[in-house]
Amino acid sequence: MTTRRTFGATALATGLLAASAVVTATPAQAAACSGTSGVTVVVDFTAVGGGIQTGCAPGDPASGLAALTGAGFSYSFHSRFPGYVCKINALPTTCTAPSGSAYWSYWHAQHGTPWVYSTLGAGSYNPAPGDVEGWAFGAGTQPGITAP
Repeated sequence: MTTRRTFGATALATGLLAASAVVTATPAQAAACSGTSGVTVVVDFTAVGGGIQTGCAPGDPASGLAALTGAGFSYSFHSRFPGYVCKINALPTTCTAPSGSAYWSYWHAQHGTPWVYSTLGAGSYNPAPGDVEGWAFGAGTQPGITAP
């Protein structure tokens, strides 16, 4: 897997921004990116009452968080844990403190390859065009589909 990374502090599968920030999405394609036209983002909402959604962040987003919003997803951080993504598209409905059984885990893959758990937070990771980013809520379970 070819990736580009910028190193920085990590905070449980997220990057560092203002603690209570809510970041809204920008319009994007509701399908996987074609080739290296952007970064494909898969968000698995299954554990919080939804399905699996895929979007395309066109171009070369500077971070995993930029890819998330560029693909049409919004997120918010926990007010007491800076950089901890507690909601994506307002799910789950209650923002809880980080725990081993209920958090948004962050993953990387290439099209059609297995998911790899991220060792960097989404604000510190720089995906390359053509990469696939994944998010899944639960106990660190990978997204429920193969990287498209």
